[in-house]
Amino acid sequence: MARPIMAFLTDFGTRDHYAGTMKGVALGICPEATLVDITHEIAPHDVLGGACELAAAVKYFPPGTIFVAVVDPGVGSVRRGVAVDTGDYRFVAPDNGLLTLALREHPARRVVELTDRRYARPTVSRTFEGRDRFAPAAAWLAKGTDLAALGRPVTDMHVLAVPAAVQTPDGIVGEVLRVDRFGNLVTNIDRKIFEKRPAGVTVQIRIGSHDVARLVNTYAEAAAGEVCALFGSTDHLEVAENGGSAAEHLQLGRGAAVRVALQRPTA
Repeated sequence: MARPIMAFLTDFGTRDHYAGTMKGVALGICPEATLVDITHEIAPHDVLGGACELAAAVKYFPPGTIFVAVVDPGVGSVRRGVAVDTGDYRFVAPDNGLLTLALREHPARRVVELTDRRYARPTVSRTFEGRDRFAPAAAWLAKGTDLAALGRPVTDMHVLAVPAAVQTPDGIVGEVLRVDRFGNLVTNIDRKIFEKRPAGVTVQIRIGSHDVARLVNTYAEAAAGEVCALFGSTDHLEVAENGGSAAEHLQLGRGAAVRVALQRPTA
């Protein structure tokens, strides 16, 4: 039988003990688990950033993977902790919208609130539920515990209002959703909506107040220091600088407006 996989995503960073302690708790319950770090470098309290990174990673993990996602500015408050089963994957997270984009691609079949204290540590810190509630619940799932044992069913979950790209008669209007560590400005315009444009038209891409000269297939197609646009590894349009940071070069970040204008041929 394959070893269970638990994948962790948090805003804890790696300087402190937090991320490692969560994994230690998980191994204490399910020592046979394989533990994978997606990232612990989400900006502090950035739920949307965590949602974007989680959604980008999920489909590349084997079916059966259990994701432990903790970006939790409401830790210790009345917000719920939940466990979700999609059929292919399971998630344990605070119910604050962190799972919005992952569940858009992998819809939930069952959701429960983490209410059964048997599947948490004996004492639950109001400031570190990742260690005391989320990691133990996920480890018990990895151990073979059924989702229903963790608590009462949930029929409504908090959903983030994530901006979506809009197709217009003149093109596509979107915005930057995330900036990666290379300074690439990743938008909410995916390849599918981009390729719906009429045949025979060219496009002009504008981000903020800047026109982007070229749409390329790879970063290397642009000259050193040139700002270009391309579809990156998540199949979303991004604006990049070859060898540099487009975010710094253009002084733009999340929320920057992006417009793809259609240039129809003249008669």
